[in-house]
Amino acid sequence: MPNIENTIDRIQELIELNAEPQLREELNSYHSADLADIFQQLKPEERLSCITQIDEEKAADMIEYLPPQLQVEILGDIDTELASRLISKLPHDEAADVLGDMEEDESQAYLEQLPKKFSSEVRELLTYNEDTAGGIMTPLVLTVYDNMTVKEALETIRIKADKENMELYYVYVVDKHNHLVGVVSLRTLITAPMHLNISDIMSKDIVKVHIDDYQDHIAEIFMKYQFNALPVVDLYNHLKGIVTWDDVQDIVEEETTDEILTSSGIVTDLGDEDDDLLTGSLLHSIRARIPWLFITLIGEFIAVTVTNKYDHTFTALPVIAAFMPLLAGLGGNIGTQSITLMVRGMSTGQITLNSGWHQIMRETITGLTIGVIFGFLVTVVTWGWQHNVELGLIVGLAMCLNMTIATLIGTCTPLVLKKIKIDPAVASGPVIATTIDVVGLAIYLTLVTWYLINL
Repeated sequence: MPNIENTIDRIQELIELNAEPQLREELNSYHSADLADIFQQLKPEERLSCITQIDEEKAADMIEYLPPQLQVEILGDIDTELASRLISKLPHDEAADVLGDMEEDESQAYLEQLPKKFSSEVRELLTYNEDTAGGIMTPLVLTVYDNMTVKEALETIRIKADKENMELYYVYVVDKHNHLVGVVSLRTLITAPMHLNISDIMSKDIVKVHIDDYQDHIAEIFMKYQFNALPVVDLYNHLKGIVTWDDVQDIVEEETTDEILTSSGIVTDLGDEDDDLLTGSLLHSIRARIPWLFITLIGEFIAVTVTNKYDHTFTALPVIAAFMPLLAGLGGNIGTQSITLMVRGMSTGQITLNSGWHQIMRETITGLTIGVIFGFLVTVVTWGWQHNVELGLIVGLAMCLNMTIATLIGTCTPLVLKKIKIDPAVASGPVIATTIDVVGLAIYLTLVTWYLINL
């Protein structure tokens, strides 16, 4: 795609000239994903002029690439009949997401205008929690019966795939009551002798997810088995739909974003999931950032209290204040490194609660080793700067202990939070950094006070 700024300038010029044929040709020459990028840069009135010039199939594809807020805004601005047609061309799960983001009366109005079968299937999807398999699946599944021959199954697939525009990943085998009994790859089906029964070539070892399974669990299964799609079943093993790899890609992106935000002390579960923190309402952004900052404020007051307790130490040896940012900075950094490694390892499955003790020992040894190295460097620099070997040893020892304990805190906290079923990503927020600061200050000032007493 050409430079997007030049493209937008050209489109805006065509709109101003009212050159609809040229605008239509220009817009339809782009990929749907590129059109989504363009639409995000256009003004509302310009988007309205463009949407009617795009082929409906391409316009529906483009809507899939747009942020939820913009999807709702565009569909609300255009003619109701056109909006209904575009929604009907979306995959079922995407249509359910779009309608779920609208006001209830507005979504009901669209559902009443959609084709009856499509509307019924989307209504069912809307009854499920959007963070579960039921909320992200598509009900269009390629199925054959277990008593069919390969020849009959292939004929059924040709008819279904052409009629309902299904995604061809795997062929799922059901009995007459729609119970999931097996799965067949297209490769196996195409190469098998025509007279064989499906039950003879299907695999009964099925990896599946339950309709109420949450999306983080689904993502873990996809990452583990590397399938392109997974069947979704209910409590009675009835096949309800499939979750595809592109759905999981969206889940992973969402989970990663939440993890990054949470680790920075930003609340992500305020209820306004579609109110983007960068471009959404200012009030939502403020509400998302205040809670952990307030808790951090309390933590820093504790640090101030600890520092104030040793005011006589500062009076006796003022130079010790110069080393406090050094200790806090390195302690906070190594603690954050440990937290990041732990949280990421737990999210990818590399670290479990069972392997936690081994990881604690490993990280503690790592922290101690790094602490000794940096403690030695600080001792040498302090000795050369202040010409006081005792002070250098005290600061160096404080550095070593601070980095070791910060590593231990950074390693243990995510495991403890996981044990009590709290998101471990919370551990890497400002609260833990403040805890490390308080502990580091207490260690340093205690050692310096001991040094002064024993002069």
